[in-house]
Amino acid sequence: MRRSLHDERQAITNALRRTLSRFGKRCVLGLALVATPFAVAVSQQAGPAGDGAVTGLGPKGEPLPVSTVLELFTSQGCSSCPPADRLLESYINRRDVMALSLPVDYWDYLGWHDTLASAKNSERQRDYAKSRGDGAVYTPQIVVNGIGHAVGSDRNQIERQIAKTSMAFAKKRVPMRFWRTSGMLVLEIAGVGEGVEPKDATIWLAPVEDAVEVEIQRGENHGKLLKYFNVVHELTPIGIWTGKPIRIQIAAQPFMKPGNMRYAVLLQEGTSGPIIGATWMGL
Repeated sequence: MRRSLHDERQAITNALRRTLSRFGKRCVLGLALVATPFAVAVSQQAGPAGDGAVTGLGPKGEPLPVSTVLELFTSQGCSSCPPADRLLESYINRRDVMALSLPVDYWDYLGWHDTLASAKNSERQRDYAKSRGDGAVYTPQIVVNGIGHAVGSDRNQIERQIAKTSMAFAKKRVPMRFWRTSGMLVLEIAGVGEGVEPKDATIWLAPVEDAVEVEIQRGENHGKLLKYFNVVHELTPIGIWTGKPIRIQIAAQPFMKPGNMRYAVLLQEGTSGPIIGATWMGL
């Protein structure tokens, strides 16, 4: 029997809550005020920007027009990956592209433990393959807008996937504003119009290191000095967006990391579906 829309949305919400719970109490569950050590507060209606410079906006005050999100799944233990890591650099300065590197750990058994890898990145890549239904998990792999994928070292494949998925991103894109003020990270997400039934979406927060050099001492890339760009240190779910305007305030200190870091927010249907919003803080 076909489930009702309410039942389908409830199933998605329950799945999101299970995902959020795996990441610990830093997560905002729904729209309630959550008492955590990190002083997370959420209100259903987006309010004024508050004090401080809004660094998540463009020169005319508009949300940064990110129209493509690239997620490169790479590994220091993969001899095919360095060309993809270099290619990613060509995308990171494009204003319309959010290009991220997510190192995976499943090649560590080849003799070199990736110093930047995360099991959560490997899990995210597998979740994408499951959501697409093709089971394709490999390195170097770029996932484009949470929908398509391409060999990370093949610019032509990547550009075809950007062209193929950008219309879907633009159609669903949800405006967001993200800035830091008075020791807090503040995120505002717009709502959708009447008559639109959005899918519940995960709000991800990611500290991103601009560039990291690693000298590989064993494995397939032994002896090479490799450089990685826009390395995601941790992708943490901080809430669920249900289609209504929302404002989230999070104590900045637990998420701030030393070094040359940037901070990104992704809005994604479910936990591994299409990307429907993305913005940077600190541009």
